Amino acid sequence: MLKDILSIAGYSGLYKYLKKSRNGIIVENLYTGKRMNADATARINSLEDISIYTEQGDMELKDVFKAIHEHEDGQKTINPKKAGSKELKEYFARVIPHYDRERVYTSDMKKILTWYNTLQRLEMIDFSEAEDQEEEGNEGEDQQKSSENES
Repeated sequence: MLKDILSIAGYSGLYKYLKKSRNGIIVENLYTGKRMNADATARINSLEDISIYTEQGDMELKDVFKAIHEHEDGQKTINPKKAGSKELKEYFARVIPHYDRERVYTSDMKKILTWYNTLQRLEMIDFSEAEDQEEEGNEGEDQQKSSENES
């Protein structure tokens, strides 16, 4: 779901990876649809590679999005541009109670909520792929257990 969705430092919004170019990559702004060349020296992050700090370790962004999605019943979340610092921290505490309050800054929360709202508005929030992989993993474990029991 998040592999080809990119955040590019210095540019607002999210971008979809299209293809390599001679001196970088060609991306498309998810909101405007405009294409541009992202220079090879730009700080480009795939949303799949982003995680937040929790008390138990790192939590992948897709899991954060899933928690928000479940908390909001699939709807948009609060507007991070209008929410104050205290409101953002309280919201995160409700959605992800074990997030690391010292290392997750309000600017991080704003980015995450903005990204979530953008993907939700564009109907790009889809957890069926992750659920399918989990089911396949569980089936493999069940098959392994049953073959061990037969032995």
